[in-house]
Amino acid sequence: MYAAMFLVSGAALLALANVLGTVRYTRLAGAGPDLREQLAGAEAAQTRQLLAGSLIALAVMAVVSVLLGRSAARRVLRPLTTITTATRRITAENLHERLAVPGPADEVKDLADTIDDLLERLEVSFAAQRRFVAHASHELRTPLTTIRATLDVASAKPQAAAQTVALADRLRPELDRIESLLEGLLMLARAQHGALSAGGDPAGTAEVELGALIERAVEARGADIAAKGLTVERIGDPGRTWGNAALLGRLVDNLIDNAVTHNVAGGLVRVSADRARIVVESGGPVLDPAQVARLGQPFQRLGEGIGAGSGTGLGLSIVAAVAGAHGGRLELRTRASGGLAATVTLHEWTPGGVHR
Repeated sequence: MYAAMFLVSGAALLALANVLGTVRYTRLAGAGPDLREQLAGAEAAQTRQLLAGSLIALAVMAVVSVLLGRSAARRVLRPLTTITTATRRITAENLHERLAVPGPADEVKDLADTIDDLLERLEVSFAAQRRFVAHASHELRTPLTTIRATLDVASAKPQAAAQTVALADRLRPELDRIESLLEGLLMLARAQHGALSAGGDPAGTAEVELGALIERAVEARGADIAAKGLTVERIGDPGRTWGNAALLGRLVDNLIDNAVTHNVAGGLVRVSADRARIVVESGGPVLDPAQVARLGQPFQRLGEGIGAGSGTGLGLSIVAAVAGAHGGRLELRTRASGGLAATVTLHEWTPGGVHR
């Protein structure tokens, strides 16, 4: 745009110079024939030289204008590039960050301030949502405990009717499921409360052995694994990471639990580990990739297949939240032979620091 404007201005300048030259030539009409001819020849030669020089200068300046225009455009757009890069870096885990673009009160500054205001409103909204989930889960535990105690007392009385005992036996599994759901909500809210910077030293973080977490999770589900006749394969060499041991333990527990719960009788559970990368594969029917892609969201379950509708629907969403809080990610994909493969990638911890 700058170069085009310069070329138009330069062409207009040359046209004006040519018009002025024509006017000067017209003024020679009152001179004698010989003088007029000499002056006209000199004027024409001078005009040609001027035109040639002007055209060369215009061509050179056109190239210079392109370079200067590009430099000026970059300088003008640099604040927008900074705003775009900073905005892309901000996620739900670091909504506290602001652009804080310095400079005069112009359009770019107004845009940056508007985005900062938007981020502030989003931060308040996310924080209120997380507090509500955490507080609601805590508050709901009290009546659940009361209901469970009432059932236990009523069914334990010697004169308790058979119907009362049967009702208590039917309600206890439902209470267990509700408590599991509340525990999942608390864990999810805790994982989403704030990102844990890998390599930092916030309270509650330490060096964590992933191999020990995997072994403990497999042992904890030993009875269910045996009941289903599952085959567990462990491959690779787990490394270490830095983070909250309780949250990371829940991450691995949920991965193993999901692979065991949503598996077929006599199926396979393969746990592959490469440093800070854990892959848990489970057997089962061939799954729909579109449904698998949303399993990392809360309360999402498979519509069909093994284990459809069972569980709280929070297992993999907790895995995704904990991984994200530690600077990692969860990836889900279907297996060609059937079943699901869940991959969690975290930061690897070494004596020299944290690496990808």
